[in-house]
Amino acid sequence: MARPRRIVLVRHGESTGNVDDSVYEREPDHALALTERGWQQAEETGKRLRELFGRERVSVYVSPYRRTLQTLHAFRLDPGLIRVREEPRLREQDWGNWQDREDVRLQKAYRDAYGHFFYRFAQGESGADVYDRVGNFLESLFRSFEAPDHPPNVLIVTHGLAMRLFCMRWFHWTVAEFESLSNPGNAEIRMLVLGENGKYTLDRPFERWREPVRDHWMDGITG
Repeated sequence: MARPRRIVLVRHGESTGNVDDSVYEREPDHALALTERGWQQAEETGKRLRELFGRERVSVYVSPYRRTLQTLHAFRLDPGLIRVREEPRLREQDWGNWQDREDVRLQKAYRDAYGHFFYRFAQGESGADVYDRVGNFLESLFRSFEAPDHPPNVLIVTHGLAMRLFCMRWFHWTVAEFESLSNPGNAEIRMLVLGENGKYTLDRPFERWREPVRDHWMDGITG
């Protein structure tokens, strides 16, 4: 099995929806584009990635949303060194179709009270639903490592929630641990690095907005 030395996760650059949530009432989520600042963020991250990968080959997976495709384009990676696959399982959490701003505000309040992992948006997905499809993608990714000529690098261009859930699935984090983590910033990187012991470690943690909340009766059962 030719496991990659690095698995690099990148969130898309700043989008129009990140600066004005009323845009969701006029445009579908998948069609939202990068802002000028988002393009600049992605270009800066691209410089880091080109330095990191050098002349090594890279297997790239990208969410089919416009902002993630634009982010990948802004990286300006050498087309002769990358193999790109559009991967719908890495898309953003579905919040329904056309969004009413006041309804979404209320649903976000309900989600905060109910729990980000389990709350399902009306006509949309819960964090648990996204976890399932990210886990399904991971199974496909593992199978790709069986190819003897698999590139030494994997690059995944996706969304903040999917990045956290990817790591949750990979490192077997609990729901309580997931709930305590914040999304990375726009165009931020998290990298899984293969060690000499054959295990991957995360290059730096996600920021926490609170300490994990867990029931004391679970001590000794998990984690």
